[in-house]
Amino acid sequence: MGNFFADFGGLALGFLGGGLACGICCAGSARGCGVAGETGTGLLCEDPSAFGKVMILQVIPGTQGLYGLVVWFFALLQMGVFAGTAVGMTIADGLRVFAACIPMAIGGGLSAPAQGRVAAMAINLMAKRPNDWAKGIILCITVEFYAILSLLASFLMLLNLNLGA
Repeated sequence: MGNFFADFGGLALGFLGGGLACGICCAGSARGCGVAGETGTGLLCEDPSAFGKVMILQVIPGTQGLYGLVVWFFALLQMGVFAGTAVGMTIADGLRVFAACIPMAIGGGLSAPAQGRVAAMAINLMAKRPNDWAKGIILCITVEFYAILSLLASFLMLLNLNLGA
């Protein structure tokens, strides 16, 4: 058992970090898109012509899931999974990958539902003032900024891991 953990523990920790970044961000995005979609269907019952604008507002919270997938992919790339060199990764290297994925997991997982609520309120704004829908998008973008900062933090940490060194 001791050799198994020493041989595969680093790889498992790296996979866990990447998996959490992707999974938590995707779950948060699904929740955020769902909240905006629920609100959007209410408006579309009254005004079906608003579909394009509602769809844009609903999709915005989905970007965190994409960012989580990017971090997952880059983590696996840095680990050598695609080159076949990840076997035998040290536990210390696995912890480095895990730690590098945490900013995206937390930042994306928490910002996507928050952004979904802002998008839902933007849809409500659009229902009362159709010409103000761009203001709602701007409000959504302020939440997006923090998801982008999380992506940047994870990406820069992954970029500078020096695994195996």
